[in-house]
Amino acid sequence: MSRPILLVEDEPTLARNIKAYLQRFGYNVHVSASGEQALSDLGKIAPHAVLLDFNLPGINGLQVLNRIRSRNRETRVVMVTGFGSEQVAVDAMKSGADDYLTKPLELGRLRETLDRILPPEAGAEGALSAVPDSGLARLLGHSPAMTLLKSNLSQLLSAEAQLTDSYSPAVLITGETGTGKELVARALHYDGRRRESPFVEVNSSGIPANLLEAELFGFERGAFTDAKEQKIGLIEAAEGGTLFLDEIGELEPSAQAKLLKLLEDHLVRRLGSVRERKVDVRIIAATNRDLEQLVREGKFRSDLYFRLKIIQFRLPPLRERNGDVVQLARHFLEVHRSRYGKPRLRFGPRTEQILAEHHWPGNVRELRNIIEQCVVMARGDVIEADDLELTEPGSTAAPTENQVLGAGHKPMNLPQVEHDMLVSALKQCHGNVSQAARMLGVSRDTLRYRIEKYQLIL
Repeated sequence: MSRPILLVEDEPTLARNIKAYLQRFGYNVHVSASGEQALSDLGKIAPHAVLLDFNLPGINGLQVLNRIRSRNRETRVVMVTGFGSEQVAVDAMKSGADDYLTKPLELGRLRETLDRILPPEAGAEGALSAVPDSGLARLLGHSPAMTLLKSNLSQLLSAEAQLTDSYSPAVLITGETGTGKELVARALHYDGRRRESPFVEVNSSGIPANLLEAELFGFERGAFTDAKEQKIGLIEAAEGGTLFLDEIGELEPSAQAKLLKLLEDHLVRRLGSVRERKVDVRIIAATNRDLEQLVREGKFRSDLYFRLKIIQFRLPPLRERNGDVVQLARHFLEVHRSRYGKPRLRFGPRTEQILAEHHWPGNVRELRNIIEQCVVMARGDVIEADDLELTEPGSTAAPTENQVLGAGHKPMNLPQVEHDMLVSALKQCHGNVSQAARMLGVSRDTLRYRIEKYQLIL
């Protein structure tokens, strides 16, 4: 049985693309072109979830959300906002949205969000019932390193379930880029006692330093030149839930001091305000940098570091997870051959051996990208070892990240860098493809090809 979804989107091309994509994974998508139509259709189709654009003709998405919540508290709602609409996202979460996504919209992220907030139904096409899309069960692998990690995570969740107050200790997640730090953060949230409250993610390196503090803590009207309206911060938006601070090592000193006060006193003060507010927020921080080294260099507060690492988890790199590579590769193959309509695609006899012996400097993210690339480019039903385009094991010693990138640089891989540059350019140009193409120094057709390659929706 398929899962009904109400898609509220007034752009016909965008709605058609989203509908076609989700239908491949067992979702039955009904499209409403306005908020008024959506409210009328709501009672007719009884959707399990509503995918709701904010910018609509007539009443906007936030007004639609409030009316949905006044009728039904059970229907899941995902708000879609444009770049620079953080306040809309915050307001949506406070009004009862289960999650929010920003444009340009990544179709893969959209499906992950829907699969996470909706329980899989028996017989739903494309549903991987053995691998839920949230919680500890999504952390694949049976190597000793992963078994120990999942055991420690389960121990923390069990201990927190016995707490007699609302306090949840801070958690610090460390590990190389691509090891799955966000997955662990989400597992702690969605398998924990805060699962019914918001999970708010902030990439500390993805927001300009001069804006990050205002985004986190909010501000009062008149706090600075452009502060024309009061705005609550993402910390307050996560009330009762979890604030996930990725790349915590990038925080500016002033933000570090305020974060320390939040951890110690559970108080937050908006920029320009003299009043402190009590908040109940669980902080999970993650980094791929050496925080102890940053402390020694005077770039990170020692008191904040020790406050964050009350509970610390180190995620093992893929090269330390003996036996997990093949299991992960098979999982990604199953996911992507379903997505791209190639159900008979399989690995050749030597392919899994080559995968298992590769060094994987980009970790799980690199493996996932390689498998998707192979699925996309496959002309037959078999992915051979040569299709992987990996250096043969033993041909040269695997370089360290510092040798490849230089000391102090972040590890990365080419597809991820290309993807991030593309998304950044589109956001800066507010989805204008021509402007983004000029910024990147490529033709409009080339950029269109890249947008389709990474399944971005404008």
